[in-house]
Amino acid sequence: MPEILPRLLESIEAARTFCVVGHVRPDGDCIGSQLALARGLKAVGRKVCVWNADPLPAKLAFLDPEGWLAPPEPGRRFDCVIATDAASLDRLGTVAEHVGRRRTLINIDHHESNTRFGDLNWVETASPSTGELIHRLYRAAGWPVSPAAADCLFTAISTDTGSFQYPSVRPETFETAAALVREGADLAAICRRVYQSQTLARVKLLRHVYRTFRLSRDGRVAWFWLRPADLTRAGADRSDTEGLIEHVRALESVVVACLFEQTETGAVRISLRSKDPAVDVNRVAGAFGGGGHPAAAGARLEGPPATVQRCVLSALRKALHSPA
Repeated sequence: MPEILPRLLESIEAARTFCVVGHVRPDGDCIGSQLALARGLKAVGRKVCVWNADPLPAKLAFLDPEGWLAPPEPGRRFDCVIATDAASLDRLGTVAEHVGRRRTLINIDHHESNTRFGDLNWVETASPSTGELIHRLYRAAGWPVSPAAADCLFTAISTDTGSFQYPSVRPETFETAAALVREGADLAAICRRVYQSQTLARVKLLRHVYRTFRLSRDGRVAWFWLRPADLTRAGADRSDTEGLIEHVRALESVVVACLFEQTETGAVRISLRSKDPAVDVNRVAGAFGGGGHPAAAGARLEGPPATVQRCVLSALRKALHSPA
């Protein structure tokens, strides 16, 4: 048991009102961890709010049939705020402005770039997902895992491990997944909703990716752009972009894939994926003020698109030729 876990459990036991928060543009690990934790707390009689600055992605709506996930509300006070899967306070977006009136802030995460922004920080970078940590919290607290919580946690673990394909997966990950199926996770329903239900808008975006992606001369770097106009033409929203980068990362010659995503304000979000353990994209993202994991990281940059692309691709070339 991690040294921090008894202190964390003691703090949870002493609190009665909670707010469970997650990062902007929430993915499966964030949403699954938030909702599973909220279910555990509610099951033992706590009052719980679940806040995120951005809306619930449509494909994950089945995890929240009660509609618990909501935008932040000003003026609320909590005994305890728990952030899940957020590497920094900034990653909470506008939620950060509304959770200052609390006694304790707990930070549960697995990103290498985590800034330890909580009063209590449980950060395990060896864990491939935050969902796995939340399941350990359940076990340590003695909370029963309901089928609905098991669905949330299985989704969290599956999505953040590329459906158990990434090198971060450990034997314990499979053991946790097996335990969740025993506890009621509906594997068939989760796979159908998360992996086998594509919106037409997403398919149109995927067509755009295959038409416009570019390769470096040696074929080791692939990149593509998504601009607001591309989403408008496809009738898509930001949630439809999740996982598009994996399609170019899967090309046989590619070692690193990069998505340049231009925002409405003109800033550029970069998403990086590496399939070579020797090429650490967390370090590349860190050079631009971002972070994440060695195999998956991101950052937000300001500047002309051509300049941003040139700088990022130059950094990736250096990482490929001088791996850590």
